[in-house]
Amino acid sequence: MHLFDYETLRLIWWALLGILLIGFALTDGFDLGVAALLPFVARTDGERRMTINTIAPTWEGNQVWFILGGGAIFAAWPYVYAISFSGFYLAMFLVLAALILRPVGFKYRSKRPGRAWRAGWDWALFVGGFVPALVFGVAVGNVLQGAPFRIDSDMRASYEGGLLGLFTPFTLLCGLLSVAMLVLHGSAWLAMKVERGAVQDRARVYGTGAAIASIVLFALGGLFVARGGMGFELTSAVDPSGPSNPLRSTSVASGGAWLGNYAAHPWMLVAPVLGFVGAALALVGIRGKSEPAAFAGSTLSAAGIIATVGLSMFPFILPSSIDAHSSLTVWNASSSESTLFLMVIVTVVLLPIVLAYTAWAYRVMFGRVSEREIAASHDFY
Repeated sequence: MHLFDYETLRLIWWALLGILLIGFALTDGFDLGVAALLPFVARTDGERRMTINTIAPTWEGNQVWFILGGGAIFAAWPYVYAISFSGFYLAMFLVLAALILRPVGFKYRSKRPGRAWRAGWDWALFVGGFVPALVFGVAVGNVLQGAPFRIDSDMRASYEGGLLGLFTPFTLLCGLLSVAMLVLHGSAWLAMKVERGAVQDRARVYGTGAAIASIVLFALGGLFVARGGMGFELTSAVDPSGPSNPLRSTSVASGGAWLGNYAAHPWMLVAPVLGFVGAALALVGIRGKSEPAAFAGSTLSAAGIIATVGLSMFPFILPSSIDAHSSLTVWNASSSESTLFLMVIVTVVLLPIVLAYTAWAYRVMFGRVSEREIAASHDFY
């Protein structure tokens, strides 16, 4: 007899998946944002080394959230993992190739003093920040509009799309929103971590643009969903504690259905409100030279935007654009009850340790990075 019933365990792991994705966006997100800003906010070698050293000590630990998110999908939502990681394989490969540039760039950039050598690695770091931010947003856009897969009566899944098919006007809008959101987060982090001076001033300029772009693109995305006939809904009664079988429930595409949860559960409006208010707070903090307010605002905005996607789609996790009946939901795509319960126990034990270590690491590395420190120490990149 488990402490939680099957329905509750499914809800817990749906919420935990969202928390892990938000955790990734809030930690490794500013790493990606800073990398995407590197060639623009820092112009001299000293400035660029200083900018890199705001993220170099923490990026590996931050990327753990990405691994945890992938692991959670694999263990808690195996159908989602199988279809998304196989269907989006080329996009995932593109992301991984870009992410590999980051540690290589950190390690090799300062091995030679040549200007061309270091400039090349700086642009490699830019690619390692910009491309994942863009592709992650495109992937979310594809989840919202539905992925081209179907599941046959023998439970075999087939994906019928390609890499170029992932890029549509709506998914590109989502990709640009992701870039703006993470560039805003990276700008707020830079303003808080570098010494006062030219780099911080440039970060504020780009952060201002990113905050405005986040607000505008988030609003456009909402209009696209509302007026673009986007959404899915269940058309049959579902037993939330029933067995995991993607074909045991029926779904249909339904224009505007992604907005239905807000009418049924008004408290969910907190998420999109946070997305807008957080970006506005970040903008005010950046313009008012209040680094804590700017970073708090970018944090709230990223959390609100990601939560908006999950709450809008609930109970869907990965709908199908070519066979709505094959859509994956919280109620039909999870692991077994025993597996989910065991994972909850492991998470309760290990997640506080991860959070405590992360908090300790940031406390140890608290403070601004200066060009004088860079020039005085060879330990810096």
